Amino acid sequence: MRSDNVTKGSERAPNRSLFYALGYTPEELERPLIGVVSAYSEIVPGHMNLDKIADAVKAGVEMAGGTPILIPAIGVCDGIAMGHVGMKYSLASRELICDSVETMLMAHQLDGLVLVPNCDKIVPGMVMAAVRMDVPAVVCSGGPMLAGSYGGEEVSLSKMFEAVGAYKAGMITDEQLEDCTCNCCPSCGSCSGMYTANSMNCLCEAIGIALPGNGTIPAVYSKRLQLAKHAGMAIMDMVNKGITARQIINERSIRNALTCDMALGCSTNTVLHLLAIAYEAGVPIDLKLFNEISARTPNLCHLAPAGPTHMPDLYAAGGIPAVQAELAKKGLLDLDVPTVTGKTLGENIKGAHILNEKAIRPIENPYSQTGGLQILWGNIAPDGCVVKRSAVAPEMQQHSGPARVFNSEETAIAAIYAGQIVPGDVVVIRYEGPKGGPGMREMLNPTSALAGMKLDKTVALITDGRFSGASRGAAIGHVSPEAASGGPIGLIEEGDTISIDIPNAKITLEVSDEVLAERKAKYVAPEPNIKTGWLSRYARMVTSANLGAVLK
Repeated sequence: MRSDNVTKGSERAPNRSLFYALGYTPEELERPLIGVVSAYSEIVPGHMNLDKIADAVKAGVEMAGGTPILIPAIGVCDGIAMGHVGMKYSLASRELICDSVETMLMAHQLDGLVLVPNCDKIVPGMVMAAVRMDVPAVVCSGGPMLAGSYGGEEVSLSKMFEAVGAYKAGMITDEQLEDCTCNCCPSCGSCSGMYTANSMNCLCEAIGIALPGNGTIPAVYSKRLQLAKHAGMAIMDMVNKGITARQIINERSIRNALTCDMALGCSTNTVLHLLAIAYEAGVPIDLKLFNEISARTPNLCHLAPAGPTHMPDLYAAGGIPAVQAELAKKGLLDLDVPTVTGKTLGENIKGAHILNEKAIRPIENPYSQTGGLQILWGNIAPDGCVVKRSAVAPEMQQHSGPARVFNSEETAIAAIYAGQIVPGDVVVIRYEGPKGGPGMREMLNPTSALAGMKLDKTVALITDGRFSGASRGAAIGHVSPEAASGGPIGLIEEGDTISIDIPNAKITLEVSDEVLAERKAKYVAPEPNIKTGWLSRYARMVTSANLGAVLK
């Protein structure tokens, strides 16, 4: 066992003495040492219950003969960080989390990890560390929030952001805005739509590193505590059998995850995170694979913001196993891959079926024959960009209009709120990429403002930044190369015509190569907008979005 390096022999007596100072007994040090990495805090709604989840995991580890050791992890609440400088730290925190989990694992020679995250960057950050170090690991998330209520309908956080746009346009009153504010997020848990947190927790299930139910059991259900206890038991089984993260997460299981991604209609951020996880696992994948899998995978779910259903609806309809069972009907999944249950995927989903076709459509009657995400290429994005096409209205699948160019999110949102954006426009927000931001901020405020003002079916938005999973409409992000790296998005001028063709995976700036060459010759990159702190180091080290924005 790795922990023998800190618990066994006379030379490790000083190490043992420090464990005894912590209250551990000789009997506990004879058992495998399991790190329970919890992102519990009092600043993230999705994490406020993780203390209870971690306690349940520890109970499971102890029941199965291990010694659990609680370890903290940081986590940013993207909703609270949205719309200001704080969002620059969100994606960047993924690398901090990954590095810190590696640090605690190796410094203390732990035998296995149960990863207890819930929101956005915390999930992939922890998984990246597990596959980087190739240790036994199980993910056990805190679970999704219940849906809220506003105007007699079920709602979640995306409706709250859109309500601000409606308020700015004079479409709702102060009282209605306050009603939405007080009622859209009614419980602990990750916000209730198919946003990034829930997307990644579902994909952890799909990739096999989490137990069935991880993505969909609501945070407030007692079944979530039962799941956590079983996660504690599962890690002991993996440690005893020598099963490690890379045996679970490999090229086959990543393809399975991508297939579920397309069927579920997950957040565009899953592109960044699956690329990053694959990089750490040593599995070569690229953006072409996303389109290859999307082209053959029907989209079965339209959860918020794409439709009216929420995560508790998905859970009640059979959850991820029911989605996987539908995909298996057409041979779209590799059912022989191992999972942390100790069984294969095929064994896990045996008997699973849809319980509510409003939340999960049968594969014979999908929302579309193609997946929820689409990668686009063109002279604006030679290295690709991404759109959540399942959340794009049919009339915006193909669009052409004049560019409205902004060099920051703040200037764009000011123009939108001031009513300066009109139907037909293509809003371009640049210098918000991994380097240029730095940190690749989410553009939920601009997309939600457009949706709230009823412009999401007539106005497109293109950025080298990214979007929250709560964004809907023709929101095209991750444009690569980014403007700060000399990408063509930095050469767009006000009034240029931009053509978008989502079905054919194209995005085109209708300007000749000769004119673009002239503009490029005159181009001068702006000074970095942050020159101190660790974000300045991040900007120097981060790679492009099409590579997962990992550090090199």
